[in-house]
Amino acid sequence: MPKFYYVARNRSGVKETGTEEALNQDDVVTKIQSKGLIVVNVIPENIEASGSSMDNPARIKFKRKHRNVTNGDLTLFCRLLSTLIGAGVTILLSLNIIAKQVSSKRLYAVLMDLTKNMEAGLSFHEALAAHPAIFSDLWVNLVESGEASGNLAVVLSRLAAYLEKAAEFKQKIISALIYPGILTVAGLGALLFLSLKIVPTFAEIFSSFKITLPFLTQILVGISVFLKKFIFLLILAVAGIIFAFKKYIETKQGRRSFENFKFNLPVFGEFFQALNIERFSSEISTLLESGVPILYSLEISERSVDNLIMADIVRKIKEDVREGKPLRESLEKSGFFEPMVIQMVSIGEEIGELPQMFKRINSFYQAYCDTFLARFVSMFEPFVLVFLGVIIGVMVIGMFLPIFELSKIQG
Repeated sequence: MPKFYYVARNRSGVKETGTEEALNQDDVVTKIQSKGLIVVNVIPENIEASGSSMDNPARIKFKRKHRNVTNGDLTLFCRLLSTLIGAGVTILLSLNIIAKQVSSKRLYAVLMDLTKNMEAGLSFHEALAAHPAIFSDLWVNLVESGEASGNLAVVLSRLAAYLEKAAEFKQKIISALIYPGILTVAGLGALLFLSLKIVPTFAEIFSSFKITLPFLTQILVGISVFLKKFIFLLILAVAGIIFAFKKYIETKQGRRSFENFKFNLPVFGEFFQALNIERFSSEISTLLESGVPILYSLEISERSVDNLIMADIVRKIKEDVREGKPLRESLEKSGFFEPMVIQMVSIGEEIGELPQMFKRINSFYQAYCDTFLARFVSMFEPFVLVFLGVIIGVMVIGMFLPIFELSKIQG
């Protein structure tokens, strides 16, 4: 028979918890109420109860669907954990409940290890720190802050909101870039098809006539012959260049050079700068709102930022703040942040609402990035269509010029 964990209160308002065996949640509520208690929450303790899944659909055994841990897995885990702890369920029981529902094999093993370490005496944040590949410094330090303040459920809720917002923003960027990518691939495919199939067919027809091909047609035929002979070598060369480039940017020097290149691009440089400020402001606001000191928040941000140049900037800001300088002055000194950001941070420091100001900065830059991507997609489509139209038009003209010449000779 399934077990259920319940949270209830007696007539005096004192919280009581425990477990009950019952067929379903309604039976548990009836049993608890018969004891004179007021039910607050009832949660299945084991969703993998034995029995035939045909007899009871609620007893279907949950299967692990994938091996790795995705951002979605971590976001769901954080949200569930926040909800369970907020309902009064202990951390250990919460971990056991969630572990039986996760679809990631690796996350299941990690949750089991967290339970084991906590039963051995480690705190929750210490158990998380034992898995740095899964739980970042942001996770560990926010949980430590929540444990110290006694507001773990609130802190986890903020962390879940941060993860959900970051995932949603990332998905917007990916969605915005899918269509231009498909359009580019389709255009290149069309050009290759014309070059490798259509042009050679026309070239064979023209070779049977004793005429001198127009210069444009000669160029197109020459390109077609070159592609047919060396297409595989070209593919290998492109793959080799991509591989070498990836290896180069994996080095510290190469990565820094590539980041400098991105930041100095016309138009797009501002977009990459905005992306970094958006992530920085989102992380800092979450940390400060959860009670993490500004100096420690900057240190966590420095370690978690995915950009060497931005990491250097944050490190210098942290050093200035450690020396007692205002955050506004440090941001201005970096030369990376716009005057609007500096002014908002200055106001936040003066009125004691720095987390809220960073939230507003984050909202502004998210809106900026959304607008930029929408405009980019709307401009990219006609540009590619016009470009492909011109190229294909030139190819069509090049193929029909000899036909015009033949019609003149026959005439």
